[in-house]
Amino acid sequence: MHCNDCRGVAMKKETARKQTWDEIGKAIGEKMENECKDGKCKPWKMGGCNQGSSGALYGLGFLGALFYYLSTATSLWAGVVGVVKALLWPAFLVYELMKFLMMG
Repeated sequence: MHCNDCRGVAMKKETARKQTWDEIGKAIGEKMENECKDGKCKPWKMGGCNQGSSGALYGLGFLGALFYYLSTATSLWAGVVGVVKALLWPAFLVYELMKFLMMG
């Protein structure tokens, strides 16, 4: 589905009745069963207009953190720790945010 088709899909969704959580779960389960027949599972892909950009955001954050940690490293081991920190920067971000909000 291309994003040009989204307007029609959105209009159809607005006129349809709202599904219950049980119906949504059943539909997802049926889709998974149909996609995994004979032990060969097709990869699930998000498509259409809801393609996220979280991978790009993580990648830019990784490169920025890697540049920062490597440029401030004073030894080989500080550089190695910097690479690990660059990989795990979302965890540090969430930890510091929760500490700031006094949640933990």
